[in-house]
Amino acid sequence: MIVLIRLDEVVIVEGKYDKITLENIIDATIVPTNGFGIYKDKSKRDLIKLLSEKHGAIIITDSDNAGQQIRAYIKSFCDTGNIVNVYLPQIKGVESRKTKPSKQGYLGVEGMNCKTILSALERSGIVALTDKPKEKISKTDLYLFGLTGAEGSKSARNSFSEFVSLPVGLSSNAFLDALNAIYDREDFKREATKWRQSQAIN
Repeated sequence: MIVLIRLDEVVIVEGKYDKITLENIIDATIVPTNGFGIYKDKSKRDLIKLLSEKHGAIIITDSDNAGQQIRAYIKSFCDTGNIVNVYLPQIKGVESRKTKPSKQGYLGVEGMNCKTILSALERSGIVALTDKPKEKISKTDLYLFGLTGAEGSKSARNSFSEFVSLPVGLSSNAFLDALNAIYDREDFKREATKWRQSQAIN
């Protein structure tokens, strides 16, 4: 059985494959910036800022120039006192899903092995939590409250976001990430029930 490192902080990475790699190592809310897409995605910036203020943030970007640029941009709109930077070593190579190396030829987060990532976390002073992990909210839970997979679910997500003071306009995946960073499953169900009741009154 693999024991994941549980972290309270939101972990910010560049892409979905970075997220997949880290999900095999840590138990945390992992939010991808979609590379430079973060520059045009106000709702994603608002989400990262909110979660950073609430729980703190850990930034793990690639070790190339693009990764450093994205890291600096995140720090420009977040309170840097709540941010821990994790720096990965510059290792030449090509990720298994790619046919060509990156522009600078370095492996990204997705190409790093567990030992290298764990070592980088340790150097950055990341401390894992040891108490019982919280039960996570699933896409099924969202579906049961009409927040995904149904006609009008996007409007419902925006309505619920306003109800609990989350950024409006998040994608369903980012919405789920945000909820799991703030609530455990039972807390979410209680809030969603209150929201549904408020909708019935209105």
